[in-house]
Amino acid sequence: MSKKSATVVLAHGAWAAEASWGKVVNLLQSDGIKTVTFPLPLSSLADDVAALDGVLAKVDGPVVLVGHAYAGAVIAATQSAKVRALVYVAGLAPDEGETVAEVFNRYEHDNKAPQLAPGADGLIRLPQDAFSSAFAQHASPEEQQVLAATQPPISPACITVPVGRPRWKDLPSWYLLAGHDHMIPAQTQRFMAERMQARISVHPVDHVPSISAPELVQQLIVDAVQQIKG
Repeated sequence: MSKKSATVVLAHGAWAAEASWGKVVNLLQSDGIKTVTFPLPLSSLADDVAALDGVLAKVDGPVVLVGHAYAGAVIAATQSAKVRALVYVAGLAPDEGETVAEVFNRYEHDNKAPQLAPGADGLIRLPQDAFSSAFAQHASPEEQQVLAATQPPISPACITVPVGRPRWKDLPSWYLLAGHDHMIPAQTQRFMAERMQARISVHPVDHVPSISAPELVQQLIVDAVQQIKG
């Protein structure tokens, strides 16, 4: 890769922390691609975009932004001129005036989808058994246990605020459609991906392919990096 190649910045979603990108980072770095991960506070959409903007301010050169699940809304909200492409990994992509919750619930979820509601502290967590049944059913039992133990909860403030004009209206986008996802229905993913005219890659993977099928995620990101190279 040349010095002009993009840096890949990876944003995690709810319930799968920064470390969930570990396998993908290793693969990308083996390709000579610079990568950056960071934690999202998941306290509000504005807070999460501010955290992303703080990371982008420190990156030199063009950026390919990658967002998993909820973070799809975050990567589309930054106004940084460094961003050259967006990559969605089973990502949520609300349109202007739409909330994350609205697009998440656009089509009916299947019977394996967990019931989501805030706890006593006002934050939304996944039940432990959801990691093996709906969230990361293709991951190993050990990986499922780590995900359950380290899950970052999300505030309703992240998903109930209408978004502004998303960057996918102006930037090229890629979408990994997770066909065996029990968190975001495949029909919902396809609707969003087609609406933003993304380059769609469909695979029979669970909601967290960064853990269960990292090579597929790597391939999609590499394609985006190569398309904007130079």
